[in-house]
Amino acid sequence: MTERLQLYSYWRSSAAYRVRIGLNLKGLSYDTVPVHLVRDGGEQHQPAFRNANPQGLVPVLKHGSRTFRQSMAILEYLEDAWPSPSLLPFDARDRARVRALAQAVACEVHPLNNLRVLQHLERVLEVDAEGRDAWVRHWVDEGFRAIEAMLVDHPSTGRFCEGESPGLADCCLVPQVYNARRFKVDMAPYPTIERIEQACLALPAFDAARPENQPDAPAAGT
Repeated sequence: MTERLQLYSYWRSSAAYRVRIGLNLKGLSYDTVPVHLVRDGGEQHQPAFRNANPQGLVPVLKHGSRTFRQSMAILEYLEDAWPSPSLLPFDARDRARVRALAQAVACEVHPLNNLRVLQHLERVLEVDAEGRDAWVRHWVDEGFRAIEAMLVDHPSTGRFCEGESPGLADCCLVPQVYNARRFKVDMAPYPTIERIEQACLALPAFDAARPENQPDAPAAGT
């Protein structure tokens, strides 16, 4: 598979963030194609991007002539196409647990604080900024309470969501914590989540994927 990978991304998109982490953990080189989700009404709504993804969402991964959409499907593709190093543990029960943690973020928490949901709250339902931020904090807290319990209720221990190697669940968790901090969620009730986040961010693969380290991130102070 020698074709160059292209990732259509937005620096602050948590879904794109999780794919960047996965690509980095796999040691895969890729070109970033920035899609600004706010400027000029949102480049994701322009026909050129809608041809790549009719949903108008990032990320999109292009690999040769193939186009892949939805961050979780992209991460599973990376796992299938480049199985080593793995984002999933060997044991079937552990794989199911990791997928459950990842989906708790990707399917339950993240959709409720996605940009288009927040824009609908503001523009259509006329929710003010305070109400919008309270909405985000409520649903993040709902999700993090469950995820914290799921992380604690596990027979083995380790630095990451599953043992001593970061994987699919960590790819999803770290960007969601970044989003939580943006909206000033109190992280004190979630010590296990915070511990895992810090262990992940100490690794080059996670550090390189940080929003502020992306080519389309605004300059500091702007």
